[in-house]
Amino acid sequence: MLNEFNFDPADRAPFSPISERPQLRWPNDAKIAIWVVPNVEHYEFLPRPSKKRDPWPRMKHPDIIGYGTRDYGNRVGIWRMFDLFDRFEIRATVSLSMANWVHYPEIFKAMDARNWSIMCHGMYNTRYHWDMSEHEERAEIEEAVTLYGELTGKTLRGWFSPAASYTLNTPDLIAEAKITYYCDWHHDDQPLPLRVRTGSLITIPYSMDYNDSILHRQQFEALDYYTFAKDAFDTLYDEGGQVLCLALHPYMMGQPHRIGHLARLLEYIKEHDKVWIATGDEIADWYLRNCADHIAWHKAREAS
Repeated sequence: MLNEFNFDPADRAPFSPISERPQLRWPNDAKIAIWVVPNVEHYEFLPRPSKKRDPWPRMKHPDIIGYGTRDYGNRVGIWRMFDLFDRFEIRATVSLSMANWVHYPEIFKAMDARNWSIMCHGMYNTRYHWDMSEHEERAEIEEAVTLYGELTGKTLRGWFSPAASYTLNTPDLIAEAKITYYCDWHHDDQPLPLRVRTGSLITIPYSMDYNDSILHRQQFEALDYYTFAKDAFDTLYDEGGQVLCLALHPYMMGQPHRIGHLARLLEYIKEHDKVWIATGDEIADWYLRNCADHIAWHKAREAS
């Protein structure tokens, strides 16, 4: 059913077979764009109730083990990642629970010193958007955008909803907030324009298939993450014009028995020529400035 903006909210990204699209080209004729995305989050010790999901379902609150595991990421895991990415000269794009910087100013200072790029992951990873009205969700987004501006003096460019929770209104509301790119949709290997009520928005590929936290829930471990991500890299590198997201969590791959597998993966990737390791902002800006034929082709399909 069409809404008053003349598109079906379920058809924000009209179908387009990748085999028919104009070829995407990355800077310096790179065959693949890679962005490294550590999810640096804050989980509340006693979160407010949610009708859709219990943040700590293992037991009645407080869940010391569940909370402590996530807390490890901020106390230890992220610092291992700082060292590792410094060694490989990688500027990460942080999927950030914005309140993290308020609770842990040392993390803010370390990221700011490295000029890491930021994609907002909501305020807290224990506050889900599923139940929110449009008014409530707009207020949550505005709070995060305002806090980011106050702390950095910059404009927030990317959005990935907390715990991948979202509503039918989310794309419209983040476009309204002048955010450039969006990662709740995991539907493609290339950036794509997304239909919104006002303004504009593109998606950038984010991965759930080779995502350390998701794999761990399925009884896979760090060696499996290395294998899955390496195989994905090999395929996308051969195809050309694609995006690979390395989705990480400091409380997972920042553990001492896992960090070495991440180092092996980065070393393998760095051995290849024609690889563009970029931030979400850089990928979005390149796509918008240099891939007009790709965007126009999709816009034409929308109109047909």
